[in-house]
Amino acid sequence: MGRSPSTTPLGRSSNMASSASLPIISGGLSISTSLSSSSSSSSSSSSSSSSSSSSSSSSSSSSSSSSSSSSSSSSSSSSSSSSSSSSSSSSSSSSSSSSSSSINHSSTVFNAAGPHTIINGKEVVNFASANYLGFESCTSALEKYGVGSCGPRGFYGTVDVHLDCEARIAKFLGTPDCILYPYGLSTMFSAIPAFCKKGDIIIADEGVHWGIQNGLYLSRSTIVYFKHNDMESLQSTLEKVTLQNKRAKKLRRYIVVEAVYQNSGQIAPLDEIIRLKEKYHFRVLLDESNSFGVLGSSGRGITEHYGVPIEKIDIITAAMGHALATEGGFCVGSVRITDHQRLSSSGYVFSASLPPYLPAAAITAIDVLVEKPDLITKLNKNIAVLCKGLSDIRGLQLVSDVKSPIVFLRLKNSTGSLMCDSQLLEQIAEQVLKEDLVFVVTSKRSTLDKCRLPVGIRLFVSAAHSESDLRKASESMKRVAAAVLAARD
Repeated sequence: MGRSPSTTPLGRSSNMASSASLPIISGGLSISTSLSSSSSSSSSSSSSSSSSSSSSSSSSSSSSSSSSSSSSSSSSSSSSSSSSSSSSSSSSSSSSSSSSSSINHSSTVFNAAGPHTIINGKEVVNFASANYLGFESCTSALEKYGVGSCGPRGFYGTVDVHLDCEARIAKFLGTPDCILYPYGLSTMFSAIPAFCKKGDIIIADEGVHWGIQNGLYLSRSTIVYFKHNDMESLQSTLEKVTLQNKRAKKLRRYIVVEAVYQNSGQIAPLDEIIRLKEKYHFRVLLDESNSFGVLGSSGRGITEHYGVPIEKIDIITAAMGHALATEGGFCVGSVRITDHQRLSSSGYVFSASLPPYLPAAAITAIDVLVEKPDLITKLNKNIAVLCKGLSDIRGLQLVSDVKSPIVFLRLKNSTGSLMCDSQLLEQIAEQVLKEDLVFVVTSKRSTLDKCRLPVGIRLFVSAAHSESDLRKASESMKRVAAAVLAARD
């Protein structure tokens, strides 16, 4: 069927105006972290005050506010991303600053999230932060670019380093083009609704993370879930949807999956997904947030891991806060795919662009990854060591893949209640931190989270973890889990 010149890259008509005529919403997505010192706090305050007095428009004022928050985050980093992260000492002034807060945080981080970090004044082994390659944040670009972009990409918010980063990611992955987003979650929030509209069909894994779930909801498409990582369930779902919907062949149809699932640590069988995609004529939208920079011999993700040409995947998204130790996200694909998002993706059009020092850090991190592929070898070795240490843990079962940087543990015998399971796992995590200074996290679920998988404990493995860190974590988890679960019995 023919398509008019006003249609989108994937077949739906569009009435979008040019980027210059798009309304600008003040208050783009901002990035904030705990302040590392009282001087950082006062600096942020004065910066915010200064920007407020010098701005006349709401958009500019909001971007300055976002800039101040990013400045606070940047001042807590200590070196360029080309060095591996190391343990930092506790700051008494940050403890004072935190204690004055009216919000009670049980586990507040007081310095950079490396393999060791400071929690409530104590140094702990950190398995709660997804910094897979052990990079630290970049500070060298701060002097050149400052901390804020002061506008959306289409309205004077594009800095040369944004274009450089997009080109670097596209070259690294071997795709025609790349588009940057200011926040990791906003990438999936925005990319899915940009292409999927009311009436379209989306087949999604029941275990996809919260960011993807929101993108699915915002698309207003017909959503059908298949059993987690079950290719027989996917095939039967595709066949059923195709046969039952007589208009299916005329609609846009997508399969939405994660490369490494955040809610299970399992790797998607991409080769089988592509086979089914081609058989039933669906497109694939793949999130590589936890596989980019991790899977494959050179860190190019799940396509390299399976030896699949990246052109087989229609749309790939990823957050940069995991392997690259920075912030923001990206989407790669054909030029038509990226160009469509520059006018039709809300997270790109209406948000202040990524603060320039963050894409600068991403570029440096990719360069280091190319120069030091042994980082991935070290990461894989650490994953294997931790998995072996936790393989016989009492009362818990290891469900993640052996190549996954997310080591995921679930209860062998559920209580029958999601809330009770969560409380039990949270008790284990709290005891491990309190008794052995090992920081792990549980997969908490809100009432809005539609993930249908059991909850569990997540350990994010880093190439920067030492063998003693891994041994300490496994021994602590074994001892505490046995004690907590025995008390329940």
